[in-house]
Amino acid sequence: MAIRAVVWDVDDTLFDYTTADRVGMRAHLAAEGLLDRYGAVEQALARWREITDLQWARYAAGERSFEDQRRDRVRVFLDRPGLTDAEADAWFRRYLEHYEAAWALFPDVVPVLDALAASHRHAVLSNSSLHVQDHKLRVLGLRDRFETVLCAAELGVSKPQARAFLAACDALGLPPHEVAYVGDHPEIDGRGAAAAGLLSVLIDRADAHAAVVAPGGPRRIASLAELPAVLGADTGFGAPSTFG
Repeated sequence: MAIRAVVWDVDDTLFDYTTADRVGMRAHLAAEGLLDRYGAVEQALARWREITDLQWARYAAGERSFEDQRRDRVRVFLDRPGLTDAEADAWFRRYLEHYEAAWALFPDVVPVLDALAASHRHAVLSNSSLHVQDHKLRVLGLRDRFETVLCAAELGVSKPQARAFLAACDALGLPPHEVAYVGDHPEIDGRGAAAAGLLSVLIDRADAHAAVVAPGGPRRIASLAELPAVLGADTGFGAPSTFG
């Protein structure tokens, strides 16, 4: 059966989150006079990401509001539990200015979306919130490329659970075997999509996941230029498989 639609992950699949996170945090810490406190930006990033994961889990569980999880991230990161809401909000806004200034798409994104625009429908499924990802896609000039954007915070279910992937298929009105999912995480995206019955495609630009991709699991590609061939799309655009 032909693949009729592609559902996309966002961070580190379409959007170079890792680079933006590093560059933005370095600029923010420098502006705040906090670089010396953490020794190196990588240590600060590791701490920020750890705190973000923990506070996001509380938000996803309904324990905290979207705004409160942001404030809690700032208070824990700065080790200042007495920070007022207004002070935490102001600090986070300053961080966002540096982070968003570093936003960029991977260079293979627009060419493949252009190549597949006429042959496939497109949607997004992210383990973030619609508030965050809709804004990000609009800033990056991609929002109009997708019929729908689904996010775990609003769905009440997250990847790698099959229900998340099936919700995207339902939104498109297509059975799973007619939908491909493209993501960068071997477990959350790759195995999750495959287990839900979608054609699972793992984008592995750094060739880091060969050891964790089992036979019968996701198709691994090094560039989105390889995606049309994986989908069987006759677009006149693309590249041969790197890992095939």
